[in-house]
Amino acid sequence: MDAKKKKKRLEAAGWRLGDVVDFLDLSPEEAEFIDLKLALAAGLKKERTARGLTQAELARRVGSSQSRVAKMEAADPSVSVDLMVRSLFKLGARRRDVAQLVTRRRSRGTV
Repeated sequence: MDAKKKKKRLEAAGWRLGDVVDFLDLSPEEAEFIDLKLALAAGLKKERTARGLTQAELARRVGSSQSRVAKMEAADPSVSVDLMVRSLFKLGARRRDVAQLVTRRRSRGTV
């Protein structure tokens, strides 16, 4: 069944369709902040793996724990954007690299 037919069938059955922003009732600012954290998390993991480092090795470099690095890479709400950016810089990222990460648009999935 193609997506358009499925959507019409669900709407006809009384389902309300939307994206994550709709589902969580996020403000535009909240959605942008989440996108920012997700971009930083993905960039951090990509940079770490490109350099052949484990989470534990990155943790030692940034003076943190492996579990904290795992939380950074998962964009956990308890992790600050500051820590994520500083960790990227510890990996050798430049301001331009971080800017490119946060300016890429993410596509939002539907809920």
